[in-house]
Amino acid sequence: MNALDQYIYDHTEPEAALLRELDRETHHRMVAPRMLSGHLQGRLLTMLVQMMRPKRVLEIGTFTGYSALSLAAGLEADARLDTIEVVDELESLAQSFFDRSEHGSKIRLHIGSALEIAPTLATCYDLVFMDGDKREYPDYYRMLMGDGATPALVRSGSVIIADNILWSGKVVEPVVARDRHTQALIEFNRMVLEDERVENVIVPLRDGLNLIRVK
Repeated sequence: MNALDQYIYDHTEPEAALLRELDRETHHRMVAPRMLSGHLQGRLLTMLVQMMRPKRVLEIGTFTGYSALSLAAGLEADARLDTIEVVDELESLAQSFFDRSEHGSKIRLHIGSALEIAPTLATCYDLVFMDGDKREYPDYYRMLMGDGATPALVRSGSVIIADNILWSGKVVEPVVARDRHTQALIEFNRMVLEDERVENVIVPLRDGLNLIRVK
């Protein structure tokens, strides 16, 4: 870590002990631990929730649960977070940390495809954190905004936060024909920019966050 990054961490509110333990456990057990949101992004998610005060939050892509716990930490007692993870092998690890957290009762963990599960929850969400399969980002967006045949899962004033939308800078490089992840992210970012129903800003934190507000 360079001096400037260290300064940023040193002058940001310290990481909660349970989140620090989850970070260590993820790096110890997972093949791709960099998928974890981490301290800075986690603190940002918590503060955004505290400022927005959403009652219903959807997370697409739980991984080991760090971002879900960060979101839940900012929620009021009567608010709820639905988090959906497609990889069933991650369920026990994530749930074990949810069970140990004082905010765990606000979280409902669902295992399966977000495209199949989210529409069945019959909820309109105030905040959505999108961090699932990058190849499905355009489909997630269409699902959230509604396609005419199915009702939207967000409404005016709702906020969608899409993670990893810079994809290590690959979105501005020549795209390899078989690179479906980068292709989908480029399509997603274009969809958002051209959609008159929303306004957005890209924040270059870590791998990029696209903050989208429904008008």
